[in-house]
Amino acid sequence: MNTPSTVNGNNTTAALRTRIRDVQEAARGVTTMYPRSYILQCIKEDRFPDELWKKLGEFGLLGLSVPEEYGGSGGGVLEITALNEALALAGVPTLFLVVTGLARVPIVRHGTPEQIRKFVTPTCSGETKMCFAITEPNAGTNSFAMSTLATRTDAGGWTLNGQKVFISGARDADHMLVVARTTKASEVKRRTEGMSLFVLDMKTPGIELTQLNIQVETAERQYLVFFDGVELPADALIGEAGKGAKLMFEGLNSERLLAAGAAIGLGDYALSKAVAYSKERKTFGKPIGSYQALQHRMAQAKAQLEAARLMTDNAAERFDAGEDAGAHANMAKLLGSQAAVAAVDAALQTHGGYGFDRDYDIVTLWPMVRLMEIAPINNEMLLNYIGEHVLGLPKSY
Repeated sequence: MNTPSTVNGNNTTAALRTRIRDVQEAARGVTTMYPRSYILQCIKEDRFPDELWKKLGEFGLLGLSVPEEYGGSGGGVLEITALNEALALAGVPTLFLVVTGLARVPIVRHGTPEQIRKFVTPTCSGETKMCFAITEPNAGTNSFAMSTLATRTDAGGWTLNGQKVFISGARDADHMLVVARTTKASEVKRRTEGMSLFVLDMKTPGIELTQLNIQVETAERQYLVFFDGVELPADALIGEAGKGAKLMFEGLNSERLLAAGAAIGLGDYALSKAVAYSKERKTFGKPIGSYQALQHRMAQAKAQLEAARLMTDNAAERFDAGEDAGAHANMAKLLGSQAAVAAVDAALQTHGGYGFDRDYDIVTLWPMVRLMEIAPINNEMLLNYIGEHVLGLPKSY
């Protein structure tokens, strides 16, 4: 698969449709073997869906967005976002694909060939897994105020101290891409200065995990992560020390797109269940899907999902073409999460009381899609960005 070299506005090109269709067909082959019932069983047993993950690797799907010379399948964020959407559309969303997809971007773009082969190549087959850590308990959305600090050692390496929170899949990851300060926030002239990216082996002494009691139906759990004197080798640093802010935002833009893809897929999954139920369920002698009060609600949700999909595809094309895709990625995540919430809400309303019966598998979707209006970044901050950087309004925070 090749990365697009030009952006075609809001028009979906034939080449784009072909790439997405190829990914979707391959994903259906995997989700047929490991359907929604499989992921629900993994959630119940509190275990990572290793069989699904390895099969994605066998099909070459985990290698999407990684150049072929490094063991990947080529393509860009467009393809791996399409994969995330296809998995969610089958009711098999995986947060690990989001964190893996974003964590690999800075390494592929700014790492040395040796670092790419060491940290990225094994993820293409599923041999290793990578998570991402940026959020801190006291800094929250204001990542520039983070206090996790990496200091140089006499041997040329680094010592990492601090903590991160809401880290998806930390228990199951082999490596973690960590955003840390190499110069304290109080000692820099510009808040974007003094930030660096490191890849650390999760088996390194000094790392402690505490599982959070997050009530979201995913196989990946959330963790509070402590770093206490964690020793890192020199090659753990990605790019140049103190200049990691740009690299961080490249990863975060891809994360927004991957999250948007997951949201859109889950929304369509919920909507398909609502449509099927509304055709079968009859009250007063006719299917409830014929009632405009329900039909219009589902139709509106479908229109929102399709609009979000177009924005996501366009933003991914821009990102892969090397353009500044920040505004479009933010809009895609905003619209995708809102559309998913509208779709699941419509599905709940269509199912009535049965929507809250876990056996119907509708209410189980609600926490995850509602979370997507908050994470990986809350929609209010996305609106702030659009207001300031797109509309040119005064900074609001």
